[in-house]
Amino acid sequence: MSDKFTGRCECGAITYEFSDAPDFIANCYCKDCQRSSGAVMASYFGIAVDDFTLLSGSPRSYAYVADSGNSLERSFCPDCGARLFNEKLSGFPGKMFVMLGSVDQPERIGPPMTLA
Repeated sequence: MSDKFTGRCECGAITYEFSDAPDFIANCYCKDCQRSSGAVMASYFGIAVDDFTLLSGSPRSYAYVADSGNSLERSFCPDCGARLFNEKLSGFPGKMFVMLGSVDQPERIGPPMTLA
């Protein structure tokens, strides 16, 4: 088994990998995360942009300014619509947030903290 973490969208058109375990994991209940996830919360984790490798596909991105005033781009699969990651985070330079549900083996990612 590879030590790398891997993930994909629902239809498998977009795949990715990264090596380092996330430095934080969050379940966020803010209104921005609720709207963008279509659920009561969004579960995501932070990794270094330099550690992330897109293996296949071409995600589409939506530039957004959150209620906090920070800008970001939400990336998703243009075929199945699955949200995959947030990048170009003005509040977290050098980081990106990956949606926990897109990881192939989410049980390898530690327990999250809860944000409101």
